[in-house]
Amino acid sequence: MPAIELKNISNFICRNISLRIADAELMVLLGPTGAGKTTLLNIVSGLIDHEGSILFDGVSIDGIPVNLRGIGYLLQDLALFPHLDVASNITYGLKMQKRRVDEIKARLDEMLELMNIADLVRRYPKDLSGGERQRVALARALAPFPRVLLMDEPMSNLDPLIKEIITDEFKSIQRKAGITTIYVTHDQNEALSLGDRISVLNNGGIEQIGAPDELFYHPETEFVARFVGFKNILKVSIIEIKQHEAVVYINNECIDQPSKIRVKNYPVFEKGKEISLCIHPESIVLKRVNILVDSNLNRMMGKIVDRRNNGKNIRTTIDIGGSEVHALVPKALFDFKIHEDVWACFAPDAAYPLCGRR
Repeated sequence: MPAIELKNISNFICRNISLRIADAELMVLLGPTGAGKTTLLNIVSGLIDHEGSILFDGVSIDGIPVNLRGIGYLLQDLALFPHLDVASNITYGLKMQKRRVDEIKARLDEMLELMNIADLVRRYPKDLSGGERQRVALARALAPFPRVLLMDEPMSNLDPLIKEIITDEFKSIQRKAGITTIYVTHDQNEALSLGDRISVLNNGGIEQIGAPDELFYHPETEFVARFVGFKNILKVSIIEIKQHEAVVYINNECIDQPSKIRVKNYPVFEKGKEISLCIHPESIVLKRVNILVDSNLNRMMGKIVDRRNNGKNIRTTIDIGGSEVHALVPKALFDFKIHEDVWACFAPDAAYPLCGRR
């Protein structure tokens, strides 16, 4: 039995959403602004009316007030009480539940240890760093023993280094707490790092649900592919199928002459069928045209038209007959010039088909 089940949830934004979340699972809702992520979170919490049903542990919570649903909610702005110190912020919900003093003290100690913030107990929010406020807010959300934890882009205001640290910490904390969690973000890297599974939302509906690797390597739609980082989507026609390999023609309209390439064979392949192949930028290797290329690699000749520094890597755009291909090249290996002719190479198993909705 799933810990949370949404059945045909609809309102002015969400369109017939059904979703099952297992006990202690961390489900990430991923999508652009306006996709319906926060709306769906607010529906689960009871803040927004809806059609359809919500079940916790097989029991409907439709019509149950917000304060009786047993939900911990961590907002984007954290919303710590500025006039209360860390201890009072964390224990606020417990006091509202009228817990005994010894229970409150025991739970406070447990949260301080879990979040590693015992040294902050008498500080006020204004005296805390962004990462410290994050830990205190999470402790406050978990302290009242919620059945479900809802998190609405809680790390969007953190700088990249602190965000990376807190992301790793939160995954560990969530597992230790064993709490069923719905986590909203528009950041695909955050989603792939955190989620046990990810639901990709678009225009109020679910595009695809799956484990991070499933979405990253086997997107079902072009929207999902682009949202998880596929910059290269090639339209191809399958001309030959072998046991472990298929031969396809790239037939993008703006490429003058079709290019024949080899790709890994997939069950969805049929001879003569037109499909879309996705290739991650980091799978593209650039070679100079006067250098012999490994015969096991596919190659497409093009011209470098743009390069951008991206920390350890160089984001490179290659024009191939009027169509752009993007490569992410380690800075230490990049010694190409703008307008230089290159081979854009990739291994047959680096191309993944858009599977279509199952």
